[in-house]
Amino acid sequence: MKKTGLAIFGIILVAGAITAYSAVFTVHQTQQALILQFGNPVDVASEPGLNFKMPFIQNVRYFDRRILDLDPQPQEILLSDQKRINVDSFARYKIVDPLEFLKAAQTDRNFRQVFGSQLNSAVRAEVAKVSLADMLSPKRVEVMNKIFGILKAQAPRFGVEMVDLRIGRTDLPDTTLQSVYNRMRTDRVAQAAELRAKGEEQKLTIQAEADRQRTVLLAEANRTSEILRGQGDGAKNQILSDAFGQDQEFFNFYRSMEAYGKAFGDDTTLVLSPDSEFFKYFNNSGPRNSPTSRQ
Repeated sequence: MKKTGLAIFGIILVAGAITAYSAVFTVHQTQQALILQFGNPVDVASEPGLNFKMPFIQNVRYFDRRILDLDPQPQEILLSDQKRINVDSFARYKIVDPLEFLKAAQTDRNFRQVFGSQLNSAVRAEVAKVSLADMLSPKRVEVMNKIFGILKAQAPRFGVEMVDLRIGRTDLPDTTLQSVYNRMRTDRVAQAAELRAKGEEQKLTIQAEADRQRTVLLAEANRTSEILRGQGDGAKNQILSDAFGQDQEFFNFYRSMEAYGKAFGDDTTLVLSPDSEFFKYFNNSGPRNSPTSRQ
């Protein structure tokens, strides 16, 4: 009888321990809990620590209270200037109402699918209104703020609070990227050809100016040389004229010396009589009487 009483007591003790264990649950500081009774939410435990529930008929679902990330797949968007880009956006959110979150999404996976689609839809709607140049300018911040405002208005329906939203990357698709590269290359080739043409034009202008200056300088030099040569010839003729007026015989001698110099060049052969007038001053090499001495 005594052993039977101990067995019953042990069973009651174990059942009590199991009941107590099922009636107690712990909420971590990074979590918040939703108490469900037969699948229906009855209470929320948002403070960390030890909490109680009705054993066996109530269960607990935990939700993260930290800031979570939502990073849907990148999508291709047609911009207002008919250019296509791949946009990769992401958001940060926090679950503030587990009950509404459970009603709207049931699970975190469902929420990411549903709200991720809404995020992509808002991004597609707003980014399609701007051009590629706007996406690469400070206007990009305005676009992100508009998208953030749209999602912030939709978030309470899911029991979440939007913390941040960013457009991470805006890359051109491969086909568009190649097209842009080809257009940039064509523009650079055209620009290089234009610079070469301008350089060639400047070169021809400089050469023409140099040739003109050279022609002018040569003409001036030739004119000056002709003037100087004429002045020299005039002075020479004046001197010869004065010498001829003073001594005609000297003038004849000088003219003969000039004729000898021109006649007796390299490899010159002359067949003349020794008595020729040409050799007058060769034959008569002795001293002569000047007109003054004859007087």
